[in-house]
Amino acid sequence: MLDITPVPAFSDNYIWLIRDASGRKAAVVDPGDAQPVLQTLAESGLTLTTILVTHHHADHVGGVSGLIAAYPDAVVYGPAGERIRDLTFKLREGDRVALPEFDAEFRVLDVPGHTAGHIAYVGEGVLFCGDTLFAGGCGRLFEGTPQQMQASLSKLRQLPDDTLVYCAHEYTLANLGFAKWVEPDNEDLLAREEADMAQRERGRPTVPSTLGLEKLTNPFLRYDMPSVVSAAEQFSGQALTNPAEVFGAVRYWKDSAYD
Repeated sequence: MLDITPVPAFSDNYIWLIRDASGRKAAVVDPGDAQPVLQTLAESGLTLTTILVTHHHADHVGGVSGLIAAYPDAVVYGPAGERIRDLTFKLREGDRVALPEFDAEFRVLDVPGHTAGHIAYVGEGVLFCGDTLFAGGCGRLFEGTPQQMQASLSKLRQLPDDTLVYCAHEYTLANLGFAKWVEPDNEDLLAREEADMAQRERGRPTVPSTLGLEKLTNPFLRYDMPSVVSAAEQFSGQALTNPAEVFGAVRYWKDSAYD
């Protein structure tokens, strides 16, 4: 099991930090801000060796240059389909990232939708999904289409239920509030909201979640469930004939509700 801890950044970002077994080396995922990472590394006596990036948004890559300046030997992995400075290796679906010092290997998935070249890293029972899949939600479609995002989420939905989902933001309670609009009678969703509210009241993150929990409670992964299809059709006022249309209606519903 990988040793993964969150490094909070900005108002609601999580930069994920992975420690090796010796407690001397570290990797980070989506470092939008260098300063909290540098502070954590210094306090823990860690040397940064690896940076994993999922997409080009500033709150995910803004700290890369600062970290490279402090640790010039660190290797940076990121998406081949996006313009990101300082990448050592540019990745596409099917590529693998071997990190022997962490006894880990990740395979790369292309998951466009939030951005055009977004990737995810899967391996060792964990999923680093950036802003594609959130706890209880999914990312906005800034550069992709509903068809692309639904296809990307379909890839993630095929992973084992016990996969730990390390998304990059603490959006869970807001996401679950919207999910209740879609499925107000979903008992798994109501129980999850209660548990996650208790987590936040104790000052703890609600992530990682598990993919199995997301399949039970996240409307953006439940685009083919009758309850979600019915709610989406009621919102849109028309029959929806395929999963991408259902997903698109639910995504537009959330965008409209929270703008």
